[in-house]
Amino acid sequence: MRAYLASADDASARPEHDAARTERAGGLDRYRLFAARDPRALLGLEPRRRWSVEQLTALVADRCGATPTPLPPPPGLGEAGWRIDPGRTVAALAAFADVLASAVRRRAPVLLGTGRPHALLGFYGMLASALAGAGCRVLTPREGRGVEVPGAGGKRPFALSSVRGVALVHEIGLPCAPGAPGAPCRSPLPLRVTLADLAARGEGLPELVIGDHGWLCGAGQLGLDAVGPAGVSDPAPFVAEAEGTVGVVIPLHDTVARSHYLPLTRYVLNQARLSQ
Repeated sequence: MRAYLASADDASARPEHDAARTERAGGLDRYRLFAARDPRALLGLEPRRRWSVEQLTALVADRCGATPTPLPPPPGLGEAGWRIDPGRTVAALAAFADVLASAVRRRAPVLLGTGRPHALLGFYGMLASALAGAGCRVLTPREGRGVEVPGAGGKRPFALSSVRGVALVHEIGLPCAPGAPGAPCRSPLPLRVTLADLAARGEGLPELVIGDHGWLCGAGQLGLDAVGPAGVSDPAPFVAEAEGTVGVVIPLHDTVARSHYLPLTRYVLNQARLSQ
């Protein structure tokens, strides 16, 4: 993968310049919230042990191959950042591809969901198409099913939908920009509602969940096999991986332009032998 990326003519397609580039740690706010077991930072995870902010920063730094931010954080931390080692991203992508290949061999039903559709929809959409083409049943939520997610200003109403075989949400009551794929949502509630609907419709549960944020951590907490990407701003997926609640977590920046994930997606599909 390193050689493949290094040989690319377009430097903006290399993980050193995009998906594995420096990501701001956001002042460690989510680390502090996670250490306090605030649901906003747990993403549906119920940690098996107590984690201090220092332990969380050390864990994420180890998983991402980065130097941990000093504690207490220095002034202007929001302008500092951690650089994800591309080698860690590549290694996780290879392990992720093995999981996909195993699902294909079993013809496993798969659910893909994202709380970052503006960035990651293309990544998941290509995976969904390849898995369906290989004989896996790609599960999707009931269109328009409502779910209320607690937020800073009270509960926010969302509606479940799917785009290109990928589950996501749209916020109800707000104007939607033309072509917008969905709304950002970190909560595990859309996953839980989707699973309940699948069971009620007699479609059964997925054997594998591929997703991020609440889709990833929420699925693992419920005992489902779950894999997906995570950025350094959220310690929850890395804790879930360390505690064995989820499988593979891919360290990468999850808010860059969709086109930057294309080389990573192609690599995964090639490794899993799912390329068309």
